[in-house]
Amino acid sequence: MRVMAETYPRSLSEFERQFASEHACRDYLMQLRWPGGFCCPGCGGGEFWTSRRGLLVCRDCQRQVSVTAGTIFQGSHKPLSQWFRAMWYVTGSKSGASALGLQRILGLGSYRTAWAWLHKLRRAMVRPGRDRLAGRVEVDESYLGARQEGSHGRGAGKALVVIAAQEDGAKVGRVRMARVPNASAKSLQRFVTEAVEPGSVVHTDGWAGYAGLVGKGYRHEVSAQGRLDLVGAEEDLLPRVHHVVSLLKRWLMGTHHGAVSQEHLDYYLDEFTFRFNRRTSQYRGKLFYRLIEQATQVAPAPWDQLAQGIRGRKPDHDQ
Repeated sequence: MRVMAETYPRSLSEFERQFASEHACRDYLMQLRWPGGFCCPGCGGGEFWTSRRGLLVCRDCQRQVSVTAGTIFQGSHKPLSQWFRAMWYVTGSKSGASALGLQRILGLGSYRTAWAWLHKLRRAMVRPGRDRLAGRVEVDESYLGARQEGSHGRGAGKALVVIAAQEDGAKVGRVRMARVPNASAKSLQRFVTEAVEPGSVVHTDGWAGYAGLVGKGYRHEVSAQGRLDLVGAEEDLLPRVHHVVSLLKRWLMGTHHGAVSQEHLDYYLDEFTFRFNRRTSQYRGKLFYRLIEQATQVAPAPWDQLAQGIRGRKPDHDQ
């Protein structure tokens, strides 16, 4: 079986040479979709010819297959070459990209198109079936966002995010994070079981919400200082988590100026995680490769799904 090697551009000049045409982009995407060779979703046949419209036509059953069908590119009226430039721009910047910045770089006709593209790409930043964290893992929560008018109490109106940081000596290894509805045992332990491999050591503070982890197959290490208000928490209690939280807040404020709605916060967390876990990659092109690879495995995200919770948002047919 033929399997595509991990080939990707190492520099902007290599990117421009490798993807100078729409045909080159389609061929690259096709190899990522079918690394072992084309396989017809209808009959399983491996032979095809290409129609004038660029569709792959199975020689056995005559089924027509689009290279972009079933991916985040499905339904887009823009050329793949422009999508590729968007992904290069997004992954090439250590701090990411804002919708306004993407609109300017690509010359997109509307802010909404740039906003929608970024949210589609963020959905592709979570690899289906990704490995859970393992070994020794710190877990804690933090509140993000501005206090909402009329809300009272600690963290009132803010989003509660739980973070897991894998230990790598004194450093931080991989991370996982998610927005949770509350700090109950149900919410926190569900996150841990989804993010951390059973048998791992989970280090938390003394909050009662983590008390049942032993029964779920984890070794639970509890700090002696107990639960502290995160606003004034001692950073040596769970230093890796607190370091990640600090970087996350700085990134949200610096790149997005804090203008992230709670309805879409999960996808910004996914982008931060994608970047953080690949921060040691020698070439930014490796992130570009991974993003396109995962974009072929993630279901399409129509406008109605992207714009949930946003009032006054109408579909932009130029996407």
